[in-house]
Amino acid sequence: MKISLGSKTLLYPTPVLLVGTYDEHDKANLMCAAWGGICCSKPVCVNVSLRAATYSHRAIVARKAFTLGVPSDSQVKEADYMGIATGSKVDKFVEVGWTAVKSDLVDAPYAAEIPFVVECKLIETIELGLHTMFIGEVVDVKAEEQILGENGQPDMKKLSPLAFAPDNRKYYSVGNVAGDAFSVGKK
Repeated sequence: MKISLGSKTLLYPTPVLLVGTYDEHDKANLMCAAWGGICCSKPVCVNVSLRAATYSHRAIVARKAFTLGVPSDSQVKEADYMGIATGSKVDKFVEVGWTAVKSDLVDAPYAAEIPFVVECKLIETIELGLHTMFIGEVVDVKAEEQILGENGQPDMKKLSPLAFAPDNRKYYSVGNVAGDAFSVGKK
């Protein structure tokens, strides 16, 4: 029997995303967020939802662009720091020893050390109570060669991305294959 848990921010897994932005002084920043994902396939779009009180929220509104970096589980400490500290008070890139890279395609940075990055131009903003949903059209996806599989596409096991569990506030590693999509169900 299922037990009602009420209306809560529970959906598994939620991705750990590092939102890259520039502020009005061209200072690069990363923010750890978990409210985001793919929201359209044509045009290819992703979304991330941020509270208006955040430093990154203001930067996305001003610059009309952002990046989403997907850290590996070996980067959990740095990723968590990006969600604890505020870019309005510290330079997070300096604090964790990462390198800010200016995108050639959108007005936003990403960290050279992050193995998987999605570069986005802002196309829609939706106010949803406490959060604003930013929808970005994907201009490019960049992946380190070492996380690519034999087919030239990202390999989840090699990337070993982080997922966030909102209920217990823990990070989990993702990567084991459970079955082939659009195939295993045929058996």
